[in-house]
Amino acid sequence: MFKDTVKDLLDSALDERKDLFLIDFEILSDNTIRIIIDGDNGVLVEDCIFVSRAIEHNLDREEQDFSLEVASCGAASPLQLPRQYTKHVGRHLEVKTVEGETLEGQLVEANEESVMLKWKAREPKPVGKGKVTVTKEATIAYSDIKEAKVKIKF
Repeated sequence: MFKDTVKDLLDSALDERKDLFLIDFEILSDNTIRIIIDGDNGVLVEDCIFVSRAIEHNLDREEQDFSLEVASCGAASPLQLPRQYTKHVGRHLEVKTVEGETLEGQLVEANEESVMLKWKAREPKPVGKGKVTVTKEATIAYSDIKEAKVKIKF
């Protein structure tokens, strides 16, 4: 089957380049192959070309007509895999939980089960009038994350 052949070629290319990993793979009804990859150190155009060639050069256009698109996930794309969070430690994230809560803070830790965010907040003083700045933190399990995006600051 065409999809299995393409997936085997894709897996083989990613086995060769352990720093790259798959985010999305689909074959549309018109045989357009769409692949989105990410990398532990980001993705260069050369990385997309490498994956593209690994697939395209091993398929016979006489046998199967297809088009192939290989892209990196965009900077504004939601994070989907624990491996993506790891590479963004130290950056600012906006996390929407399945309960509908939105948290923003610096990603200080990411492991296989959860992430930890830290941020500063102004809260009323425990005694007296006025407010005080406090550091807050939250550990959020991946299963509780509806969507997480890196907040790009200029």
